[in-house]
Amino acid sequence: MSETEKVLEILSDMANGLEALAINVKHQIEALTQPKPKWDPSNIKWEQAEGSSGPYERSEDVNSIDFKEAIEDLAEHNGKLSRKEADGTWFYWKFQKSPIIGRKRTK
Repeated sequence: MSETEKVLEILSDMANGLEALAINVKHQIEALTQPKPKWDPSNIKWEQAEGSSGPYERSEDVNSIDFKEAIEDLAEHNGKLSRKEADGTWFYWKFQKSPIIGRKRTK
């Protein structure tokens, strides 16, 4: 391998490293600027239920702080919202005229 080829290989490796660094920095910025969820659904007691659209989970865990924050968050989103979580994306809704939250995993 000639000296020119060695220099080009070093520059190519350096460019690849800089590109990987730039991608990582973008991911870190994205993670830092996304709003943190106000509530953690794993801290809410969920029960299996069956509805007209199939199985779902529901909760009336009114003593849970996370449940109360979920109710507030749903109120800010007209009673419905979707969230990406570690175990997938979930659709949440508040039942009308009752302190019950439903959730169903989306595909």
